[in-house]
Amino acid sequence: MESYLNENFDVKAKHSSEEVLERWRKLCGVVKNPKRRFRFTANLSKRYEAAAMRRTNQEKLRIAVLVSKAAFQFIQGVQPSDYTVPEEVKASGFQICAEELGSIVEGHDIKKLKFHGGIEGIAEKLSTSTTNGLTTGAELMDRRQEIFGINKFAESEPRSFWIFVWEALQDMTLMILAACAFVSLIVGIAMEGWPHGAHDGLGIVASILLVVVVTATSDYRQSLQFKDLDNEKKKIAIQVTRNGYRQKLSIYELLPGDIVHLSIGDQVPADGLFISGFSVSIDESSLTGESEPVMASAENPFMLSGTKVRDGSCKMLVTTVGMRTQWGKLMATLSEGGDDETPLQVKLNGVATIIGKIGLFFAVVTFAVLVQGLVSRKWHEGSYLSWSGDDALEMLEYFAVAVTIVVVAVPEGLPLAVTLSLAFAMKKMMNDKALVRHLAACETMGSATSICSDKTGTLTTNRMTVVKSCMCLNVEEVVNGKNLSSEIPDSALKILLQSIFTNTGGEVVVNKKGKREILGTPTETAILEFGLSLRGDFQTERQKINLVKVEPFNSTKKRMGVVVELPGGGFRAHTKGASEIVLAACDKFINSSGEVVPLDEVANNHLKATIDQFASEALRTLCLTYKELGSELSAESPIPESGYTCIGIVGIKDPVRPGVKESVAVCRSAGITVRMVTGDNINTAKAIARECGILTDDGIAIEGPDFREKSVEELLSLIPKIQVMARSSPLDKHTLVRHLRTTFDEVVAVTGDGTNDAPALHEADIGLAMGIAGTEVAKESADVIILDDNFSTIVTVGKWGRSVYINIQKFVQFQLTVNVVALIVNFSSACLTGSAPLTAVQLLWVNMIMDTLGALALATEPPNDELMKRPPVGRRGNFISNVMWRNILGQSLYQFLVIWFLQAKGKALFGLEGPGSDLTLNTLIFNSFVFCQVFNEINSREMEEIDVLKGILDNYIFVGVLSCTAFFQIIIVEYLGTFANTTPLSFGQWFLSIFFGFLGMPVSAGLKKIPV
Repeated sequence: MESYLNENFDVKAKHSSEEVLERWRKLCGVVKNPKRRFRFTANLSKRYEAAAMRRTNQEKLRIAVLVSKAAFQFIQGVQPSDYTVPEEVKASGFQICAEELGSIVEGHDIKKLKFHGGIEGIAEKLSTSTTNGLTTGAELMDRRQEIFGINKFAESEPRSFWIFVWEALQDMTLMILAACAFVSLIVGIAMEGWPHGAHDGLGIVASILLVVVVTATSDYRQSLQFKDLDNEKKKIAIQVTRNGYRQKLSIYELLPGDIVHLSIGDQVPADGLFISGFSVSIDESSLTGESEPVMASAENPFMLSGTKVRDGSCKMLVTTVGMRTQWGKLMATLSEGGDDETPLQVKLNGVATIIGKIGLFFAVVTFAVLVQGLVSRKWHEGSYLSWSGDDALEMLEYFAVAVTIVVVAVPEGLPLAVTLSLAFAMKKMMNDKALVRHLAACETMGSATSICSDKTGTLTTNRMTVVKSCMCLNVEEVVNGKNLSSEIPDSALKILLQSIFTNTGGEVVVNKKGKREILGTPTETAILEFGLSLRGDFQTERQKINLVKVEPFNSTKKRMGVVVELPGGGFRAHTKGASEIVLAACDKFINSSGEVVPLDEVANNHLKATIDQFASEALRTLCLTYKELGSELSAESPIPESGYTCIGIVGIKDPVRPGVKESVAVCRSAGITVRMVTGDNINTAKAIARECGILTDDGIAIEGPDFREKSVEELLSLIPKIQVMARSSPLDKHTLVRHLRTTFDEVVAVTGDGTNDAPALHEADIGLAMGIAGTEVAKESADVIILDDNFSTIVTVGKWGRSVYINIQKFVQFQLTVNVVALIVNFSSACLTGSAPLTAVQLLWVNMIMDTLGALALATEPPNDELMKRPPVGRRGNFISNVMWRNILGQSLYQFLVIWFLQAKGKALFGLEGPGSDLTLNTLIFNSFVFCQVFNEINSREMEEIDVLKGILDNYIFVGVLSCTAFFQIIIVEYLGTFANTTPLSFGQWFLSIFFGFLGMPVSAGLKKIPV
């Protein structure tokens, strides 16, 4: 079976082709209810629609760009447009309508933009300011929303409970049974009158309704859980200026006229116009399919919703929002395409198909044997030519039994149990600070064998402070910056403050409460805080100079730089970054007298030793430098890469997160290798890795440049030993992940927060993006978002992943046991005795126990710490393992022997005689069979451990399901006999039925002793 499944029902957890997804759908035979079975699979037709829309967008934008370029050539000859402002827009206080704004940005219409007075003119017509942003007031905002719309995409209406009821009724076998019930009612009433003749038909109808209601309720609850998770995925915040203050807002609150601040890794949240910024490179591939980035500038100010900022930072004026943008229309279509189905869903569809075909064969043979028995009996009686209503009812009952065998035999619940388990796990993981973006990630994380983790913010707290500095060759602890400022010569302090406050991606602003607030990454915040403690003033320093060029931090170059125009004329470059790299670009330094002198070997060695000393104390080190550029500077010339003067070095403390060491130890006991991949100095990385327990005595720490130079043969022996990779570039991380996945066949989880991490997150089996420090580009490429940026949360995700995988294995083991026994009992009984001991109504009840209720009980078991003491499944593990086959076949054999014993010796054992003896015996068989399933459900909680009762009371769902099953079984046997073909049992008969079920537990314990 496993080889057949691997050949035909094997899809990747990520990036499966449409052909593969189409293929397994075609192979699915014997599907009782396609609407339900394929509910949580991708809607391929909607995806084709979205792809077609992308192609149209690509062509539209290509033409728009060509037209705008042509228009730019003749811009001087612009003639006044015939645009008139609609009255309702005028009445609301605006001078431009949404349609006109949309046509300017989407059409890249430079002529229209010029006609409306450029960006300042558009801002004025939108009643906003490019410096202070919108003025908020309830009435003003309402009017703006009314005219321009809101920044939300059209979503399909949430499906009501009754739609799920209707879909549950689409089950083909239930429809056939309903038809049987209808015929049974007609014939029964005609033969025996009302109400006696209606009992059989009404029993089937009641059973169908019960199955439908329970199924629909379970499915409806799942849909609500997915809805909640979808809402969580959409929580994206962006920096906006409103009322003159910088603040964080949800992208769904944006309105035309808002001033948005974008930086590297952000997703453009609405259509808009570039106001100001540096080196802004936009990736439009999500909208147009074009991989070549587009530069946004004053000459090409058009920015489209859904595109990504690949490099640089800027301010943007929002012009068009929501469904008026091309991205809005594309998202509405894409959201209907749905998530890819997970590998387990597909595999279990394959299992359901195989067993369904076997079940169909057995059902047909059972029906044929039962009919043959009836015909031969009538032949012997000589009444084969005269058929009565009773004979018709008997024939109908046989048909109903055959159909119900198909109901029981086709394990439609298998693929749906995966969804149930995943929905449950995803909801619980959300509470544990992990947001799952792709269903398959839950499963795959359970098989993970390797985690490649960032250092900053994941293993450390990401709360940074400058604790040591080396200025003018003097190493000082930074306790009070004011004391330090008196020890630094004035000329050096002046240059240092200019470097801190101009060469930064952060800002010091005044918030709504009038308090000073530092915006930016934790590293930038720490440096700015250091500058402020030296009595520096951010606004004063920025006003003194004019920023000419900005190169944001680049994880390949490991530095950032700016060029400023000085008040007295001339230009100066400032750069900061990885200490040893930036120091290598210096040939001068500022000495203790504040003079600029050549960087000799003694000073260079002193600075290098300082860097190593800071790094060995687990401090991040940054080197700050500058270079005088004279009065000549070309706009195209890049920021110089050498000839700098070293101002000083700072050591930044970023403490290790509490609990990380314990989490790394948990991973090691679970057979998961943890590697640290960081851009930091190797000594800093080693110190932190030792503190976390990642770097061991037999492990290797390597730098990215050394790793890059290794040959493929060297990498084969090196990679298994690598525990720390420092000074790594995104390409190094990608290479490491690719080798681990392909060469070493490992299942790799990777963390990332930056834009450049996207390729590695995409390549990995599970991409884990940071929720706090992560950019939108990283989150888009990830499968799971770690909301608290904590490594311990990653371990929790791994634990839940294993729990999902094992829970589904437990459910499959339980359901296949019921399948095997129900099939063999009814088939063999029909062949040997000419009657089926389990009726249609009884089989429907058994089906509900093993399908919906069984999934609810077993697929929602919470994880326990024991899960992290087992080795990982890895990439090649068989889903239906030998252990499962042992348990299935052993338990099936036991249950089959019990039922055969009752069939053969039951009457003698209980002294059953007379006309009602067959009904009592069949009730006994039915009751024993159900209690065998109840106790087997408990056995299935552990596939290898003998103690199956451990923690059972902690899972209230499991206890609730078992209690309900037992309660309704009593009701069915004792009070619903006329509908369910049962009769009340004596205390002794009840005791023996439950005892036979209970005996399955020691049998199961014995089976677990058998090695496989």
